[in-house]
Formats: sequence, C-alpha cells, structure tokens
Amino acid sequence: MKFFILTHNEIFLQGYMKNFSYKSFFGKNLMIWHKNDNHRLMPWKEEKDPYKIWLSEIILQQTRVEQGLAYYYTFIKHYPTIEKLAKADENSVFKHWEGLGYYSRCRNLIATARFISFELNGVFPKKYNDLITLKGIGPYTASAIASFAYNLPFAVVDGNVYRILARFFGNHTPIDSLVGKKQFANLAYSLLNKTKSAVYNQAIMDFGATVCKPQLPLCGSCILNTACKAFKENSVALLPIKEKKLIKTKRFFFIVIASFENAVYVRQRIEKDIWQNLWEFISIEHNNDETVVDFVKTTNFRKRIGSKFILKSISPIYKQQLTHQTIEANFIHISLSASLPSKDYSPVSQKKINTLAFPRLITSYFEKNKK
Repeated sequence: MKFFILTHNEIFLQGYMKNFSYKSFFGKNLMIWHKNDNHRLMPWKEEKDPYKIWLSEIILQQTRVEQGLAYYYTFIKHYPTIEKLAKADENSVFKHWEGLGYYSRCRNLIATARFISFELNGVFPKKYNDLITLKGIGPYTASAIASFAYNLPFAVVDGNVYRILARFFGNHTPIDSLVGKKQFANLAYSLLNKTKSAVYNQAIMDFGATVCKPQLPLCGSCILNTACKAFKENSVALLPIKEKKLIKTKRFFFIVIASFENAVYVRQRIEKDIWQNLWEFISIEHNNDETVVDFVKTTNFRKRIGSKFILKSISPIYKQQLTHQTIEANFIHISLSASLPSKDYSPVSQKKINTLAFPRLITSYFEKNKK
C-alpha cells in the first residue's frame, strides 16, 4: 500500500501537473457548471466592497454558512462601514458575536477595523502583501479579498478547494502537511483563470459546497466525473488526507450564579484561555473527582462564596464542544445574604447582564431556564 501511494504521488507530480489538457478540462467544465448550474445564493456573492468581503470571510471561518448568515446580516446592520465597527463599543461587538464561537476572530476583527480606520484613514489595502499583514488575515482571507474585491490573480484555497483538487487529481499528499499545503497552493494557482479570478474562485468554492461535498458528494451527476481520479478509483471517501489527529481534552467547571440585592456577580475573562474577553459567573474548575452536591458543603466553596447563602438550585451537566476541548459544567444558583468576599467579581444588575457577551455554555443555560 505504501508503495502504491508513493507511486501515485509521483504520477501526480510528474504527470498531471504538466498535463495541460487535464487542467484545461477542469477549468473549462468548472466554469460551464458555474454558468449553467450554480444556483447557490449568498448575500456577499459578486460583492466588491472589501469590508463586506472581509467581514463575511472572518465570520465563515470554521463556521457553517447557515449559521454565519444571520451574524453577517447583524453586523452589516449595526456596522455598515468599517468606520462604524472601529468606533463601536467593544463589548457590544462581542455581544453581537455571542454564540458564534472562536472569539479570537472577533478580537482580531475589532483590532483590524481600528487599524484600517485610524492608521490607514479608512482605506482598505488593495495589495495582497499589505492585506496579509493585518491581524487575523492569513493567506486564504488575503487571497479572497484580493480576488473578490479587486479581481487580482490569487487562488483561494479553503477546505472545499483542497477536497476538490485532492479527489480530481487523486492526490494522497496530506493537506495539513507543509509539502501538501505548498503542493495544493501551486496547483490551485496553475488552474486559476487569471483574468476572471473572482468568478473562478467563487465557482470552485461553490462547487465544493454543493457538489463535491465532504459527505454524500454528487459524483453521479458531477460534470468532472469522467476525468476524476478518485471517482474512477472509488477513493472519493478517502480524500483528502490529513496526517494530524485532533486530540481532545475534557474540562470540568462548577459555575456559581450568586445573586445579592438584585444584582449578580460576574467578571470578564482576560486570561489567554477559552472565552477570553467574554463574561462569566463565578467559575471554579475541578478535576471531576467530587460531586457538585459534595462541593457546596466544602470549606473551599465557603471561602469563595462566604457562609451566608441560600442554595436555590443545582443544574444537571451542561456541555459545550470546542475544537480541542469538551467543557462540562454544573450551574449552582445561590442567593447571598452578604456581599461576596472575592474582589475578582463585581455585582451587576439583570439589565446589565443582558448586554454582556457570555460563552455559549452559559447562554445555553439561560435559554433553557427562562422564566
């Protein structure tokens, strides 16, 4: 099997990369499909405003289009220009991002909006080499802005593109390896319609999203299937290949909702950890070696909370799945008879609570416990 894979990649490098007719077939038929059969509608398609293109690309990073659409509309409504976003209250921006996850994207969004507005006089960079220096903008996003906004000849290489190229050319090189990234980037550029880069890039991304899908691809009706190596060799489900395995860990929290005199204690997380810049109630991480019922009886709990409180409720376990972590938490709702001993948390009104951005784990608890 190993010998087959090595020989296969050798064929790929020495044969297909040099075979103009093969690449010509791919580009020609992809554009025919785009013209006649691509009915995928999205609000940012054919958009030329670099701000809106950038915004859509950041929102859609590691996010399904169906989920990202509502957030895109929300941001365009509240921040129609990059200047509006740059001048916005940071917590309000996070509140509008709430539930979307990967909050480093939101932090970078704010930082880049402010840099362009205040340092570049609101003018979005027009060159790839300038775009890629901006915070939160990597090769993919820089290529997307350069291509879609300015029709510059840069190939957009996302998960859809990796998948299509790996299958069509039968390439078994891991897409997350240094060799694979360079190889696929070079191939994508060699296939790019240099004069119609925006149209071509949109076509290949839409083709991956609607035809050459990760699961249940439409191979039988695919316009490329007569030349697709994976289809011919029945290896569609095996490609693309990744060499790295995702290692996931579990973390456990007791989250204490402590109310006192019509206020609830919260703090903003500033640590470089999960949920940075979001708000939280009193959160106590533990090793899952004691139950929540036992924990509320401990000296450790009373040192943090004080001894004067009424236990109102204990929730079942709530879970949030992050990329590398699974978070499990019990919510402990208490009513204090005296102020909280810890100065790390501040009391805020219920009205104020509703304006703060919380992690999805906490908003899920809110949603299920509305009164």
